[in-house]
Amino acid sequence: MFIAKYDPFRGMRGLQREMNRMFSDRFDGEEAFGTAWNPKIDIYENADSMVLEAELPGMKREDFELSFENNVLTLKGERRFEKKTDEDNYHRVERAYGEFSRSFTLPHTVTVENAKAEFDNGMLTVTLKKREETKARKIEITGTDTTPTTIDATKSAGA
Repeated sequence: MFIAKYDPFRGMRGLQREMNRMFSDRFDGEEAFGTAWNPKIDIYENADSMVLEAELPGMKREDFELSFENNVLTLKGERRFEKKTDEDNYHRVERAYGEFSRSFTLPHTVTVENAKAEFDNGMLTVTLKKREETKARKIEITGTDTTPTTIDATKSAGA
């Protein structure tokens, strides 16, 4: 008689494999010609500003626009497929083309006053300054039973 170990998660692993396959097929970068695409975006912040970097390969400055309304930064444009000549016979087109629109809700800690946007070699860099009143500061603590101490508000708690 054959005895098999009971595996309560066997069905879940099968479901996970199917979900992984479904998403990897859709988002593996091999989109068909004419399908929608979105540029890859990185957003990070430092002590003075928040920075958005967008990859816009093969695009010109006039192919996209950047706007700000109601605390939402929007990047939209179109990457066009330009066939070189009528004699070209493409065997495979893996790069995605078409219109795109990406919107990001900005925190109230940044301002678009003095915002700076640079486009160089297919890379768009948008720098938004933080408001002065929201920057971290040091606070001095005094008391009768302690010597004056400074708390560094720029370091995270527990660090």
